[in-house]
Amino acid sequence: MRALVFLLVVAVANARVYDRCELARILKNSGMDGYWGVSLADWVCLAKWESDYNTDATNHNTDGSTDYGIFQINSRWWCNNGYSRTSNACGISCSELLSPNLSVAIRCAKRVVRDPNGIRAWVAWRLHCQGRNLSSYIAGCGV
Repeated sequence: MRALVFLLVVAVANARVYDRCELARILKNSGMDGYWGVSLADWVCLAKWESDYNTDATNHNTDGSTDYGIFQINSRWWCNNGYSRTSNACGISCSELLSPNLSVAIRCAKRVVRDPNGIRAWVAWRLHCQGRNLSSYIAGCGV
């Protein structure tokens, strides 16, 4: 029982929920603004609706795959979680997407957006961000 409690404390300690502007600055400094034609506001909107800016977010899908991290990157196509069939196009373990250090998630998101579907690969972006004025997602952030 103590081991389980310890593991839960470690998992919670590694979780990070970013502030909107902090995330915008990190994404801008990582070259996401305009990457493959996707604006910084699109990326921040995507992260809001996929994970509410939470690096530890996961979602189990009906097809048996799981979405991971701040961008909710799917195990069927982009990462290896050890038990789903995967293409692992990002060449990473899905658990790496749960890190508060966003470098792996950003690198993989850049790979996803280069796919023919582009940013449309994310359902939340299509439902909540596409065709909308997204200026509020970066307003007041100094980016």
